[in-house]
Amino acid sequence: MPHVPYWHLWTDEEGISHFSQAVLENFSFEGVGGADPQWNNKLFTGQSAIVFTEQPVGWVGEWHENPKPQWIVPISGRWWVEAMDGTRREFGPGDVQFGEDQNCRDSNGKRGHRSGTIGDVPCVLMCVQIDAKPQKQPGHFK
Repeated sequence: MPHVPYWHLWTDEEGISHFSQAVLENFSFEGVGGADPQWNNKLFTGQSAIVFTEQPVGWVGEWHENPKPQWIVPISGRWWVEAMDGTRREFGPGDVQFGEDQNCRDSNGKRGHRSGTIGDVPCVLMCVQIDAKPQKQPGHFK
């Protein structure tokens, strides 16, 4: 059965954002649309929006929260994300992140996370925003 790792940016009960590594593992082997069976993990069935974004070379997004809980998948280029606890992670094509740092509390001017591009090419991201209440526990998607 497949196991897909992802990084979860989440907010604790004190309102501080953190990164935790988690794994998608609740896959079922079934056909989709008449195709032969494949491994599927349907995480969310509510309303969602897909946003593609291109961050220019040298782009830095100072302290801000994700607009909604969202899956973030780099398509090209690389970027970094820094949580309020000081943890910094770098992501590129093939990495998966779930941004769920809503409702952070200000601490020395920090709120949510900082992020920015790495290198001399823009970073293209696909974000799948879901209409769900943010959870205050790491790795709740399985």
